[in-house]
Amino acid sequence: MTDLMIFGISVAFSFVAWGAVCSRYIWPFVRSRSLPDAATPLLYLNVFRFVGASFLVPGVAGSLPRAFAAPGAFGDLFAVVLAGVALMLLRRPAGYAALWLFNLWGAGDLLFAFYQGLFDEDFHPSALGATFYIPTVYVPLLLCVHFMLFALLLKARSMSTNAAAGS
Repeated sequence: MTDLMIFGISVAFSFVAWGAVCSRYIWPFVRSRSLPDAATPLLYLNVFRFVGASFLVPGVAGSLPRAFAAPGAFGDLFAVVLAGVALMLLRRPAGYAALWLFNLWGAGDLLFAFYQGLFDEDFHPSALGATFYIPTVYVPLLLCVHFMLFALLLKARSMSTNAAAGS
């Protein structure tokens, strides 16, 4: 079995596991709450994205190509900043926009990294070293979180549209 197959199987199983956890435990907890109350714990899961900076540490990341490591690391660090801003603004008028900005950037950053990993001929999962667990364990959780945030944002938008139409 190749390292790419093991990597793919690990990612797939992680999506199944986190999907089950999110649908069974996290989504029922957040779906009936106000947007700020629902988004807060989901944003806190993203403040740990600083671990993506470990892609830049050769002894930790193995031999990752810089073209993969730098966008992944800096994209995650920027997502941490955006998550923090969204947390600070969540109960203010700008909170909705900050949450959209964070969610679009954060999901795009993760999807871009997966795209790079799949289509960059210089990327090999074995080059991840100790950071192997970031894309195989943490990233699937974060993508599930982004999916839930999109659902919450669209629900809040729909509710505000309906409320405006009713007045």
